[in-house]
Amino acid sequence: MTSSMPKPLLPVANRPIMEHVLRLLKRHGLTETVVTVQFLASLVKNYFGDGEELGMELTYAHEEKPLGTAGSVKNAEEALKDDAFLVISGDALTDFDLTDLIAFHKEKGALVTVCLTRVPNPLEFGITIVDDEGRVERFLEKPTWGQVFSDTVNTGIYVMEPEVFDYVQPDVSVDWSGDVFPQLMKEGKPIYGYVAEGYWEDVGTHESYVKAQADVLEGKVDVELDGFEISPGVWIAEGAEVHPDAVLRGPVYVGDYAKVEADVEIREHTVIGSNVVVKSGAFLHKAVVHDNVYIGPHSNLRGCVIGKNTDIMRAARIEDGAVIGDECLVGEESIVQGNVRVYPFKTIEAGAFVNTSVIWESRGQAHLFGARGVSGILNVEITPELAVRLAGAYATTLKKGATVTTARDHSRGARALKRAVISALQASAIDVRDLENVPLPVARQQTARGSAGGIMIRTTPGVPDSVDIMFFDERGADLSQAGQRKLDRVYARQEYRRAFPGEIGDLSFPSSVFDQYTGALLRSVDTSGIAEAGLKVVVDASNGSAGLVLPSLLGRLGVDSLTINPGLDESRPTESADSRRAGLVRLGEIVASARAAFGVRFDTVGERLSLVDERGRIIEDDRALLVMLDLVAAERRSGRVALPVTTTRIAEQVAAYHGTQVDWTTTSPDDLTRVGREESTIFGGDGLGGFIVPEFSSVFDGTAAFVRLIGLVARTQLTLSQIDARIPRAHVLRRDLATPWAVKGLVMRRVVEAAGDRHVDTTDGVRVVESDGRWVLVLPDPAEAVTHLWAEGPDDESAEALLDEWAAVVDSAGR
Repeated sequence: MTSSMPKPLLPVANRPIMEHVLRLLKRHGLTETVVTVQFLASLVKNYFGDGEELGMELTYAHEEKPLGTAGSVKNAEEALKDDAFLVISGDALTDFDLTDLIAFHKEKGALVTVCLTRVPNPLEFGITIVDDEGRVERFLEKPTWGQVFSDTVNTGIYVMEPEVFDYVQPDVSVDWSGDVFPQLMKEGKPIYGYVAEGYWEDVGTHESYVKAQADVLEGKVDVELDGFEISPGVWIAEGAEVHPDAVLRGPVYVGDYAKVEADVEIREHTVIGSNVVVKSGAFLHKAVVHDNVYIGPHSNLRGCVIGKNTDIMRAARIEDGAVIGDECLVGEESIVQGNVRVYPFKTIEAGAFVNTSVIWESRGQAHLFGARGVSGILNVEITPELAVRLAGAYATTLKKGATVTTARDHSRGARALKRAVISALQASAIDVRDLENVPLPVARQQTARGSAGGIMIRTTPGVPDSVDIMFFDERGADLSQAGQRKLDRVYARQEYRRAFPGEIGDLSFPSSVFDQYTGALLRSVDTSGIAEAGLKVVVDASNGSAGLVLPSLLGRLGVDSLTINPGLDESRPTESADSRRAGLVRLGEIVASARAAFGVRFDTVGERLSLVDERGRIIEDDRALLVMLDLVAAERRSGRVALPVTTTRIAEQVAAYHGTQVDWTTTSPDDLTRVGREESTIFGGDGLGGFIVPEFSSVFDGTAAFVRLIGLVARTQLTLSQIDARIPRAHVLRRDLATPWAVKGLVMRRVVEAAGDRHVDTTDGVRVVESDGRWVLVLPDPAEAVTHLWAEGPDDESAEALLDEWAAVVDSAGR
């Protein structure tokens, strides 16, 4: 805890120990104070300043080298030489009556008065024995049990007369009890001991630090607590939000502007710092949490200390006695055992089991980029500062004066981050075309109209607390692996280009964006036969940005359409799997009652598409891919289809039946896009609602897929249920296994070894094909400590058996 912070600044009940000490001094009229500082002195000075906020007058005496307990006070002699003064430690918590101590000193005419207290275990302290008059007879520093002759110990609080400085050599290390006091006693000088009543805790160990928190909450020490006691022992500071469904069992303290969500349980002796977020389902008991910490859903913290600016991710468990330093990351579902010390700036991998202290390993992701660009929890992992640095790094990879297109979804978080991104781009000599809120495919298409690249910020699909910062190349496609690595390197080195004042980039807001997009789409995609077919369709815009482009599109298509949920809803920038399912069920009911040809439902950014047939039945995404493939291949009769290796091999049968060929790609959208750009490609999809319409674009585009589907259905004159019925059923199952980063390479080697003489395909991960056509794919996740498995068989049972067999191989390597 003190490797990155001086001990006096450690918070007790959300206030530094030294602030409690200064407030005690002020209560007793001691407002002129000299603070002796050495280790991380600037942090102490920056926090307390000149003491004005506390109504005190603070000055500082800086030790260039350690001078001992007496030498450090001698260092401040100039400010103390005119009158009696009090010495008190900045890292011991106490509520002693200092006024009575000073009165005792004056009454006895002492040169030095030592403040004493009684403790049950005196081994860690200096023992002091006094006579009936209170005069000190003997000192002993840190005795053994054989030397213990009293339970009265020296608290390090003294009242002294300036003459004591005559006994302290300047600029050398000198201690009061070891050097000065024995000399004074030898000379018969008046040293007295005052036995104080009240609370005193020398905060020198993890146990004493946690005990001090509990004692403050229990009212055993007389200190001021910020906030309001809303029920016995439950303290809530200003601006804190506690959900009515959260359970708080006092005594507990919740700091200012903290946020405690529903279904959280906070048990006794827990202290929550300022700006801490505690997500739903978390459990905390006797936990001390410093400022600006994120505590993920369903995490479990017991008897531990969490340093400031640390992120505890979903379902992590931190046991009794553990200490997590400042600015650490504790990954999802990881376990930190009791009494483990994790030093500042460290990362604990997702799923890790940590039973030894983490001291030397460095923090930092191996790669910024995941499957959706740079992703993370808003204002926890993805902050405005990070957005500025990322945009600066991206700009540095481009030429000065280049143009970058920026866009966002309709969430407030994306809007705020995009402003930070625009500022960073302009400051790096980049001109910016800002589209504001547009569907993702429109952002890609507009980027391809003369920009060097693009940045889109959106809410992570299905995760309303998270955002994705997506980077595009000059074609509007996701940045290639090489482009990602280049950006990664610049970001890691922090070598950001800064423009000279005359080079600051321009900012423009292009007009008629939706008309340009719609016009280009209708010129590219075959819409013949639509007007004659008299189709009726139901379109669900999901209250997202897809609805922005539909009015200009549907009117020009000449199709009878019913649009539902067209308005933007800022409070719902994405949707959960359950709400998406409920939306599809509702869409099906409307399609069936309206007797429409089919229904489509866009995701909130218009990138992906879900289908409902004419009977109102949901066509699952993996089936929708086969239906679209069947329609396209039947019409084109030649060419290539881009599909990821995780797709059912029934797709090969469908494509071959119509004279087309499957081009298997990796699971990366970047790879699908690469194949989608090739001239012979007629279709692409990922089985998750993403479709590529190559005649218009090489990226996923829900609106383009919708237009193409209308044309295909109109010309085929078959219903979606008829097409679905003629395609065999697929049996592909998936499983995810937690795998530490350190063994991922070993896992893949074991898989290849276990494959033996079976056919092995290494397009992406390792796909092992059995002689009867069953297959399993083992694929390590690029961004998380997880291995993904897919298996396909003639039925679910055989696919499940394959998953069991290969999961055992993966697990054996991970042990």
